[in-house]
Amino acid sequence: MSEPRVRDVVGIGLGPFNLGLAALLDGAPEDVDAAFLERDAEFAWHEGMLIEGTTLEVPFLADLVTLADPTSPHSYLNYLRETGRIYEFYFYETFQTPRREYNDYLRWVADRLDACRFEREVTEVRWDDREGWYAVTARNPDTGDRFEYRAETLALGIGSRPHVPEHLRGHPTEDVFHTARYRGSRERVVEADTVTVVGSGQSAAEVFQDLLERQPDHGYRLDWLTRSDGFFPMEYSKLGLQHFTPEYERYVYDLPQAVKDDLIPNQDLLYKGIDPETSAEIYDLLYRRSVGGRDPDVGLFAMTEVRDIEAVNDAYALDCHQWQAEESFVHESEVVILGTGYERPIPAFLEPLEDAIDWDEQGRFGVTEDHRLAVDAPGDVFLQNAEVHTHGVGVPDLGLGCYRNAKFVNRLVGREVYPDDVDTVFQDFSVAQFLDHAPNASRAGGSETPPTPTQDD
Repeated sequence: MSEPRVRDVVGIGLGPFNLGLAALLDGAPEDVDAAFLERDAEFAWHEGMLIEGTTLEVPFLADLVTLADPTSPHSYLNYLRETGRIYEFYFYETFQTPRREYNDYLRWVADRLDACRFEREVTEVRWDDREGWYAVTARNPDTGDRFEYRAETLALGIGSRPHVPEHLRGHPTEDVFHTARYRGSRERVVEADTVTVVGSGQSAAEVFQDLLERQPDHGYRLDWLTRSDGFFPMEYSKLGLQHFTPEYERYVYDLPQAVKDDLIPNQDLLYKGIDPETSAEIYDLLYRRSVGGRDPDVGLFAMTEVRDIEAVNDAYALDCHQWQAEESFVHESEVVILGTGYERPIPAFLEPLEDAIDWDEQGRFGVTEDHRLAVDAPGDVFLQNAEVHTHGVGVPDLGLGCYRNAKFVNRLVGREVYPDDVDTVFQDFSVAQFLDHAPNASRAGGSETPPTPTQDD
């Protein structure tokens, strides 16, 4: 089926970022003709990691709309009001919301928006130069029915997918799998004799904690390996969190690309570490479990890379290398759960636009300062969480998603519907920002040798 009308915007993918764009468009005074296409039959957000007791790492104010429009009917607080939970949340007395409830909130919003289209897997996107619009071809994954949408603007929000290193692939998925599949595989896991979690990010920590809590009822041996230096906490101090702001994003964008490529991989603990509360709960549980000289039957081992996995009888042999001491060993486990992160591949449906896209030297998207794809076509392509390499570690942050979507709405409508937030934090990152706020500072006339740092520096 082909839609003859040309929409203002078609969104591809329906995660929190494009859903937030749909929600903000729904609240704009001007009518914007939009459709958001999702291949799944219904909205779902990281279902495999909706473990009981886990929470978001951001405050509830970082919902789909509040940081742009606190009066929106699609806010988290209105969700609580409409579902009869506002007083329960009031006495809950915490900024962090249960992850399962956040997923329920997203589903609630998706059900309220007419622009959402499910069972629409996009297979091709091309620019029609003669007609002056994007042609988006989609199919129903179950029936094979085909659809075509026309749009002046696209919003690319396909998100990320679980990453399993090539050397760890090729094993039965019920035994060796990514943390993204944990909840659906948990019944198999707890029946094993030995279980190993690999990785030291928040997902791996939550899986380890859940298995640690269930261990007494099932009696398995539980190990946790990571190639990182240790099981370190995520940066969660108030000054550290100022890296997830519009000011820091603008600062990073203006840096030379070579500087960004060196900077961003070294900021792991801003977004890849373990939530301090999760870390404390794991330690406290281990402490209680060891009272009276008992052995928790648990192992935690850092600085250890898993170089290969090989099937051995009814288990798997992990070829491990402790890289600091340069020692190798073999570790056996019946089940291996991989917290090996996520990747953002270039979607195949963009192949017809390949020659029009401005790629950087490493084959990544060229991106404008306001988060648009650099493409040789009159129609805009908004990027949702595909521009970490240009805008920094705040790109996947749920709070900054609202800031980015406000920019997209304003561009679609052609005026400022939602405020463009500036001067939002106490910290300055660029010299220009500091000079704007420091009356006693002025730009130096030439380069100077920096002073030798003192111990207090």
